[in-house]
Amino acid sequence: MNLKSLDLNLLVALDALLLEANVSRAAMRIGLSQPAASHALQRLRDLIGDPLLVRNGARMELTPRAQALRGPLAQALDQVRSLFVPDDFDAARSERHFRLMMPDLAVELLMPSLMAKITKAAPNVRIDVVPWRSSAIITAEFARTLDMVISIGDAFRGFHRQRLYTDSDALAVRRGHPAAAKLKTRDGFLNARHVAVVIRGQSEDLIDIWLRPKGIERKIALVVPGYIEALHVTARTDLVAFVPRRLIGALSKQLSLVAIVPPFDPGIDEQFMFYPTRAQMDPGSIWLRNIMLGIGREMEREKRKVA
Repeated sequence: MNLKSLDLNLLVALDALLLEANVSRAAMRIGLSQPAASHALQRLRDLIGDPLLVRNGARMELTPRAQALRGPLAQALDQVRSLFVPDDFDAARSERHFRLMMPDLAVELLMPSLMAKITKAAPNVRIDVVPWRSSAIITAEFARTLDMVISIGDAFRGFHRQRLYTDSDALAVRRGHPAAAKLKTRDGFLNARHVAVVIRGQSEDLIDIWLRPKGIERKIALVVPGYIEALHVTARTDLVAFVPRRLIGALSKQLSLVAIVPPFDPGIDEQFMFYPTRAQMDPGSIWLRNIMLGIGREMEREKRKVA
């Protein structure tokens, strides 16, 4: 193939088409009109000699040739992008979009401070937050779209890890709960009806995985996919939620919640910041990571003051 005749913008279009397997969504991803994306697809079909996307009922599917191109193309585009990484990052003028994956509790605890700092230093920078998913179900293609992950000790392939802050778990109940005092005892805990939080990619609440070896089985009355949902339900029922203490504190006034120490040592939870190995020397990534680490340090200082 003569590279002089190749429009490199077609590779960007191809990348979007392979990620989305949908012409309309691919067009939105890279800022093209749908006709322009359809035209790019036709040019790619002619160039590669393969239909790439074929209709199967109401949806489009990648051909085997298209599937085989996903990994090599992603690697090639990352290498090309690395050639144009600037020597510095002008936060005040940047219009960069950062994509972060984190659970709802991290959004509640971190995003107000993060956005306050970004609004002041980089008013045109945009943060896109996507729901957390387990490292067990995260695909390489999806991981490549992320600039940062906030999570507990999961290992995310292709990411470096730094500790952000520590926490511990406590029982959340509504203010005035009739059995609040009894929850501090083992019998009271076992007799209570609990809300379990099972996040996407998990089979059960991490609390129950931790309690089972201790011979403790909770009475699960409700399962929800997020911590904030659990606390909203807890605030209006007699159910009990076993969740991170910092989150209870953040929402205690708004939802009229009380934190109760469980009848056993809950230990220490560690929340980590993950960033892509490919972005280790990226000035924009370094800038964002430093802000996030600073927020983590502030949270730890506040924790020591309270203690």
